[in-house]
Amino acid sequence: MPSSTFTLQKYKAADYGIHPNDVSEAALATIHELTKAGFQAYVVGGGVRDLLLGLHPKDFDIATDATPDQIKRVFGRGCQIIGRRFQLAHVYHNRQMLEVATFRAPHEEHTAHSQTSAHGMIVRDNIWGSIDQDALRRDFSINAMYYQPETGQILDFANGMKDIKSKTLRMIGDPATRYREDPVRMLRVARFAAKLQFRLDDATEAPVKDLAYLLKAISHHRLYDESHKMFACGHLQALLQHLGEMDLFSALFPQVKEDVFNSPLVKLAAKNTDDRIQQGKSVNPAFFYAVVLWEWQQRLTKLELDRGEDIFPAYQSAGIKVLTLQSQQTAIPRFVAQTIRDIWDLQPRLEKPRSRVVPKLIIQPKFRAGFDFLLLRELSGDNRTHGMGTWWEHYQAVSTDEQEVLLRLLDKPKAKPKSNKPKKPKAVVANTKEAQ
Repeated sequence: MPSSTFTLQKYKAADYGIHPNDVSEAALATIHELTKAGFQAYVVGGGVRDLLLGLHPKDFDIATDATPDQIKRVFGRGCQIIGRRFQLAHVYHNRQMLEVATFRAPHEEHTAHSQTSAHGMIVRDNIWGSIDQDALRRDFSINAMYYQPETGQILDFANGMKDIKSKTLRMIGDPATRYREDPVRMLRVARFAAKLQFRLDDATEAPVKDLAYLLKAISHHRLYDESHKMFACGHLQALLQHLGEMDLFSALFPQVKEDVFNSPLVKLAAKNTDDRIQQGKSVNPAFFYAVVLWEWQQRLTKLELDRGEDIFPAYQSAGIKVLTLQSQQTAIPRFVAQTIRDIWDLQPRLEKPRSRVVPKLIIQPKFRAGFDFLLLRELSGDNRTHGMGTWWEHYQAVSTDEQEVLLRLLDKPKAKPKSNKPKKPKAVVANTKEAQ
């Protein structure tokens, strides 16, 4: 259970450069309606943390003393109650959705509203409480701050302001207990440390390696969602390092070699992913999954080829096996799995194309992803691409006439390298009757 030894600290938000107009219109409207109905309501967690760090929060979560049913009565059709394990309300305002959670109380006793597993994991958590109880139920000290935009006050229940100033990520309460309550918190530790570039408090980091196995008990659908968040956090290079050091990477990808996150291909893909996000571009989770699982797919492809299977069926069979096994750990959605397979299946076709199939390949829906993957392999030092990543890049950049020249050259048999061996002398045939 979280420690309750903290003293509540109150701060004026304006003193830290935070003003109500920094909060979304939807969040302000939601808080206003709840307070008008007689309830407490605050922006909580990451929204407050990011504002204090000078970042731009993507969304704003709301915490209130109103129960889900009471929230529903305030907003009517504009509210939907969701969740079983952790019940909360989705409130809609001008097509924007906000998560509104009721203050939680400690869950020491097993009741119909609060249950834990034999390992201490919370499987049901719907006991309502007060704001100070709710604060100490949150994961990190920097996420236990509440901002009330109408009063301009920030409430800090767990020395979060101090940890923000010292750039420290600290778990509230006993870290081992908190990880047992929800093992996904270990992944959040790694993600926030990478995203915020905070140092990990020693006590927060210490139990992770020993408890990483608990992630096996988490729903594989939830683990996929967490992996998606990690790949799109914008700090994937640093995150991979944290995951490796804390033995969390193998908990997500148990069939993948543990040092894969140090491979040139994965490192380059992580850098490119971070660069795209910094530029405001979207990223496809299928692409990084294809990168991480690539060498595993190649090992199984080789086994198929050694059995005498043709190249294309070998790729397809290996791809299906890899994704079926990986989905037992992170439930890859069907459409994502199909994109991964398309990227892989395009590789042998892009590596050794004939001129007549080039126009057909380039109009395939997944050509761009397959080409990007091929070029990334080539740039990371994979010589199995035969230099075709550069060829495809050049082909797409030149005129139609120049493309025709490239296609003609593509089918030209490559000259065999000259041998350094001395030539054998030609036999001399004597001009005699016997020779004739």
